[in-house]
Amino acid sequence: MFATNEPGLDTDEAFVNRQEQWSLVGAALAEHLRVTADVDVEDLEAPRNNLIVFHGVGGVGKSTLSRKVEASLPGHKRRPAQWGEPPWTPDAGDQLLPIRIDLARSAGTDFEHVLLTIRLALADKVNRPLPAFDIALRRYWEHAHPGEPLEEYLQRRGLAGRAARTLPQQMQAALSEVAQALLLPGAVGSAIGQVTTSLVRALRERRRTVRALAGCRRLADLLEAEPDPDTLSFFPHLLAWELARFPADERVTPVILFDTWEEIGDRTHRDLERLLQRVVWLMPTAFFVITGRSRLQWADHALQGQLDHTGPAAWPGLATHDTRTSTNEPHGRQILIGDLSPEDCNDHLARRLSRDGQPLIDSTLRGVITARSHGLPLYLDLAVMRFLEIRRNGGHPQPEDFSHDFAALVARTLSDLTPDERHVLRAVTLLDAFDLSLATRTAGMTHQAPAQRLIERPFVREDPLALRPYHVHSLIRSTLRTADDRTDDRWSSQDWKAAAERALEALGDQWAAGPAHDRPLLVDCLRQGLRLAADFVLDLGWLAEAAWRYVGDSVWEPLAPPPGLPSARGQSLGTPADALIELLNTLARRQHEHRERTADRLAAVATGGLLPTDLHEMTIYYLAKAQRDLGRSAASRQGMERVANGGSRLAPAARRGLAHLARLSGDFPTALATASALGWNGRHRRVEGDVRWIQGDMNAAAAAYEAARTEAEQHGVAGERATAQAQRAFVLAFTDPVLADDELVLARQLLAGLDLRATTLTTRIAALVRDAGTAADIEDHALRLRTEIGIAGLASAHPTLELAVCFHYAVLADLPRVTASIRRLDDLARNGSHTYYADIAYYMADLPLPAPSSAQWIDGEIQTRNRWRALVTDRQAHVIPR
Repeated sequence: MFATNEPGLDTDEAFVNRQEQWSLVGAALAEHLRVTADVDVEDLEAPRNNLIVFHGVGGVGKSTLSRKVEASLPGHKRRPAQWGEPPWTPDAGDQLLPIRIDLARSAGTDFEHVLLTIRLALADKVNRPLPAFDIALRRYWEHAHPGEPLEEYLQRRGLAGRAARTLPQQMQAALSEVAQALLLPGAVGSAIGQVTTSLVRALRERRRTVRALAGCRRLADLLEAEPDPDTLSFFPHLLAWELARFPADERVTPVILFDTWEEIGDRTHRDLERLLQRVVWLMPTAFFVITGRSRLQWADHALQGQLDHTGPAAWPGLATHDTRTSTNEPHGRQILIGDLSPEDCNDHLARRLSRDGQPLIDSTLRGVITARSHGLPLYLDLAVMRFLEIRRNGGHPQPEDFSHDFAALVARTLSDLTPDERHVLRAVTLLDAFDLSLATRTAGMTHQAPAQRLIERPFVREDPLALRPYHVHSLIRSTLRTADDRTDDRWSSQDWKAAAERALEALGDQWAAGPAHDRPLLVDCLRQGLRLAADFVLDLGWLAEAAWRYVGDSVWEPLAPPPGLPSARGQSLGTPADALIELLNTLARRQHEHRERTADRLAAVATGGLLPTDLHEMTIYYLAKAQRDLGRSAASRQGMERVANGGSRLAPAARRGLAHLARLSGDFPTALATASALGWNGRHRRVEGDVRWIQGDMNAAAAAYEAARTEAEQHGVAGERATAQAQRAFVLAFTDPVLADDELVLARQLLAGLDLRATTLTTRIAALVRDAGTAADIEDHALRLRTEIGIAGLASAHPTLELAVCFHYAVLADLPRVTASIRRLDDLARNGSHTYYADIAYYMADLPLPAPSSAQWIDGEIQTRNRWRALVTDRQAHVIPR
């Protein structure tokens, strides 16, 4: 009003409600209801589109929206009048069951609470037992809460009500029904352990008495699994299976609203998020409405290994950019609330300036401004001011007048800041996240007061549980970095580079001063430091040593490359920082991609020659490892010899690699002699175990692996500890299945939070060996493992798997299948490695060798044959006839 002298000018602001968000919920839920009848809940590979996500800054009304949606689903009486009728039929609406769960820490919500809340809502709605789920839950409950009745727990946790009394009754009814079907006597039928054991046996034997539950293919496996929280997280599959059995006229569609999603954990530790993701994945007929401060990142490839299901193929609705209207992106399921939708932006601009009831800004210009604003109200106001300025100067605003970033946005952001605060703000835009100390040093100041004042500004967001609690609003940050800054204190390119150098130095000092094994600090410093070094072409400095620490722990968190990294554009690497980023990301990604791709990436880094000598040898070493996994022994040996002779810190590891290659070729004396000289850095005890078990000396191998695990614990190397324990479980699976089961539990515990694909496969092969001679589905498990090994490109794991399968058939004295296993082992040995695995298969089956063994056995061939045959006969003596 005070920016122009034009008469008759009217101003107004658009009223923005949540009708747009309700329309999106309605459209997504209606689409879900249309396809629900065709969903196969047993299909755990199909993509999931059974959710919608609303995210935005704190205080914009996400929880209010969640509560309004919950209240509006059962009927129209509590639905806001402006929202209108939903797009589904009344009959379809009757089957909806809204279940809202507040994930705020103040609500004390954990995963048990989530699952019980869902089951309680179903108990109140359907009033019938859900046997598959209820029996599994009862078994878990008695294990996790011994002596505590479920009803008392529900009352204590604030879940009391009619359903809280009904649920224990329904669970008891389910237990009684199954006990009656199994003809169990009363005392036994009331014991959940006896019932589940009998039920599993009946399911395995496919008895007619339990045919009602036989359709749930994974029920027996879940009932046999350790009843821990991880197993509990797979129980939603049983709920989905039970709901799918309902007749069409009794069908129930749960609409589960997870609110305050941001409070389930930070972006480093995703334990609860992983469990909740399983709920969404395992209940494809339910619909989920998630509200929180951040976009759901499940479609991002960078989270592979941290969550069970990631990537756009798994979550197609989450792979698009934030949806702002129901027409622009009909399949997008990430909706940003807080910033305005394009329609609201257009309405805002139309009402902001008008004359005689008609918009002063024409539709074409409003479209351009709206597209450039990204829904930011401040941008719209600046655009209106620019519009008036052009008119005031006698011009006619054109679309090109608004087709660039507003430098005024920088001035508006900085307008009420002190000079010191402006200086700190520009500095922290270099950082993904920061704390007061890092902000102060990046700005080159000696006191924290300006940074302390800056974090109180609304465009600085705070996450108090994060490693670095503060970050600048992304649009403000990018504008400050890229817009044409015309302020008096604007920075030159040299100013930006100097600040980047200070930030890199400060990050290095923080890492060096932190605890030796503070993994989150290491990863954060690496991520930010690598970005700075790449953007401003800085020397690596401490990043080289941090890279060694990152690699040494064998955890392999993803280190996402900065935008614009040459490798991301398919161009050659140009700087040492580019090469180091590509190296570390390749090492992390190798847990999730074929080793062929890993080898190609590492070869490109090695060929570039941009890294200093020690990091170049790291590249050569891991390239040689990838080549060994691919069965390219000659190329692998050449790389290992080069690193071993170079005397770098990886020389012991390279000598270990040479020992492995000697073992793979059957030269066991050389491998064992090399192991004795490796020391801890060369993982000598694990190499010894690798040689001993091939000789059939499982006790010696188990002792060596135990010593290797102990050394790893003493040195604080989590990856090596898990690997040694997995190998120990594997060798003990041949001699003592009961003990091996305990060792496997420990191995899985040690693997939690690590991303070690080959070691995980070792534990699964160990489980197959443990069950040899007793399990009826060995071949099914083996088929799945063959597929996974092939996808991973871990050729070195194939012979071990086939040897485990051969052990099973040797125990069963199934000569034809033993012969088939031997043929597969012969095929796998055509590259010259693992040729002795077929010899071991002959030993186990007590068959003569077709030709003399080329392996150099430590204790001679006869002793080795006797050991392997004894493993088979001992298992045969302990196998319970089925």
